[in-house]
Amino acid sequence: MGRKNEPNSSIKEGTVPHSTGYSPAFKRVQSRIQKGTVIMNLALWSRPRIMGIVNINDDSFSGDGTLNISAALEQAGRMVGEGADIIDIGAESARTNRPAITVEEEIARLLPFIEQWPEFCDGVAPRFEDQLFAPLLSVNSWRSEIVEAVLKTGKVDVINDIGGMPGNENAVLCARHGAMLLIMHTVGSPKIPHFNQTYDDIWQALEDFFRAKIAMARSAGLSDDQIILDPGIDFAKQCDDNLTIYRDLERLNQFGFPILLPISRKTVIGEVLLLPDPASRDAGTIASLARGIGAGTHIFRVHNVKAAAEACRILWAIHQS
Repeated sequence: MGRKNEPNSSIKEGTVPHSTGYSPAFKRVQSRIQKGTVIMNLALWSRPRIMGIVNINDDSFSGDGTLNISAALEQAGRMVGEGADIIDIGAESARTNRPAITVEEEIARLLPFIEQWPEFCDGVAPRFEDQLFAPLLSVNSWRSEIVEAVLKTGKVDVINDIGGMPGNENAVLCARHGAMLLIMHTVGSPKIPHFNQTYDDIWQALEDFFRAKIAMARSAGLSDDQIILDPGIDFAKQCDDNLTIYRDLERLNQFGFPILLPISRKTVIGEVLLLPDPASRDAGTIASLARGIGAGTHIFRVHNVKAAAEACRILWAIHQS
């Protein structure tokens, strides 16, 4: 996202990269109704968007998860009221010191929220006039059985695939159901520690990875407006790798796709600031958001939606002035 008339991102205001036709998920957002008034017909990524994290589990690293569906819905509703454009729900902690839950358990945690979410949204209101409303619903998962189950509801807009897309199964499912796919850089399988992963050149690794995965996604039937990229901060990376990604973040714009930056309470923040408690890392999260705004990032995934949305609005106003 760049200054007015001086875009520093390959995605210009009011456009979607490479689009030859809009996906069903994109069309759903453009046609949504707020209190009887049609939302402005803006491209999804014409301004930075905030993705609020809702953990439907009891072992989230940030300590904010819940297995109570009513509590999870209330949490998501509060986030919408604080400025969230996207709600990202996950039923399994990404922590590698926990075993994976079963496919059946993950589906059982996710489906009640997904089924109740549209009706629940009728009772909440967005904070800002140009906020996406009803918000996009994203599901954070990686196993194709779960992806298929949630997409079959017809109520999920985005699959946030933290598995690094080793095969094309999730891309095929997203193409079939008209959902967006968030492709995150990582190495190896989720739920397995990769603490000793090193790279000769982290940026060469990222660029090679995204070229291969974009080609795979396209060959699976995804249109370009269904693809989002995520550099995977903290996933199979050392502190210096993460800092190098932040430093040269503009390099991701070469691909011409929306970029999600998962900045919230990350280990790299804790290492730099010597803060072992994730809940104490919100200031570092906002600093990371500021870097992302300057680099043209489109989506910020956060726990503290209110702080992130307010910081984002101020920074965006400055960039647009």
